[in-house]
Amino acid sequence: MPQHPTHNIAGQTAIVIVAAGRGSRMGAHADGPKQYADLGGETVLGRACRAFLHHPAVDWVQVVIHADDPALYATAVGTHEKLLPPVTGGATRQASVLNGLEALAALEAPPQTVLIHDAARPMVDAAVIDATLAGIGRSIGALPAIAVPDTVKRGQAASDGTLDIDIVQTIDRQGLYLAQTPQGFRLEEILSAHRRARAEGRDDFTDDSAVAEWAGLTVRLVAGNADNFKITTASDLKKARDMIGLPSFPKAPDIRTATGYDVHRTVPGGPVMLCGVAIDSDIRLDGHSDADVGLHALTDALLGTIGDGDIGSHFPPSDPQWKGVASDRFLAHACALVRARGGIINHLDVTIICEKPKIGPHRAAMRAAIAGICDIAADRVSVKATTHERIGTLGRGEGIAALATATIVIDTVDRDDSATERP
Repeated sequence: MPQHPTHNIAGQTAIVIVAAGRGSRMGAHADGPKQYADLGGETVLGRACRAFLHHPAVDWVQVVIHADDPALYATAVGTHEKLLPPVTGGATRQASVLNGLEALAALEAPPQTVLIHDAARPMVDAAVIDATLAGIGRSIGALPAIAVPDTVKRGQAASDGTLDIDIVQTIDRQGLYLAQTPQGFRLEEILSAHRRARAEGRDDFTDDSAVAEWAGLTVRLVAGNADNFKITTASDLKKARDMIGLPSFPKAPDIRTATGYDVHRTVPGGPVMLCGVAIDSDIRLDGHSDADVGLHALTDALLGTIGDGDIGSHFPPSDPQWKGVASDRFLAHACALVRARGGIINHLDVTIICEKPKIGPHRAAMRAAIAGICDIAADRVSVKATTHERIGTLGRGEGIAALATATIVIDTVDRDDSATERP
């Protein structure tokens, strides 16, 4: 990927955001590497960039990406007047940072101050950025940190990374801190340190302050923020989603609504089945099954949310096995199909259109029956009724109709996330 040596920079501060990693500890992910995972309608990388693009003290943003990711990057970040063209990362984080620093140094007017930030820390805020910038001086770097909150134990080395090991030592946590990013330096000093480390074959540093300390620079700790954590595992990503109010739906939720309608003629006799409740009456509904228009309309509405035909395609009236069958079987079948597609039934609404019987006295029983069939709370079921004002066949009492609306949410959580990590 070409660099941009002729770009004229008048500002004094730039940020290098390292986004070239593959995130192996995250596991396979539908959106690609973790920096491109969805976080409330934007990517992890996009949110991290936004914090710096909108910060008044940051003049330029230089992102370092993997050679395979230009398309992902373009979608995630878009365009902004502060954004410099991305550069390609190296085999290690340390090499990627150096590539980003070299790109800044090659500019016609390089910035004096540089921040270095991990794309996997999308929850960074302005206060942390301010504190880091305030801590930078000549031969002095700065990094945000938080005090170690828990008792620290040293254990026997485990080759497989498990924690079924013996404690060797309890370490005094006083004076111990957890390092975060962004870490800030004068560009010429941190670039010189990184170049020297590469020349001497040192590629084992875990952050930029370690490179700076090794090169003889002083690094100052400034106030970090516990929310500025690094997304490493699927549970970290869930934590970030929870923080921004998306515990169950990392992508914008796929909300679907569909309607259903059914009508059956009335014939003498009784009782009449409506919404799963047998109502004493001198009429009943005529149909191949029990002719429950309320449950039939709800069944069609639910099938409509997943585009799976209608009640007739699943339970043909020509098939004798469905003669006289209770319609709760049809509705339960539609519910099972919705859930098999990852759907959550959010709300069901049905309106009965009839001159008789009166629905009001049976409304609570109908809501409870529908809720039981669909295995949802009764407050997610609405049953209403209206007459046809004695107009037409329904108004003359020759039939009863029902209009239903079903609302579902297709759960878009990434299927690579462990089910145990979902609420």
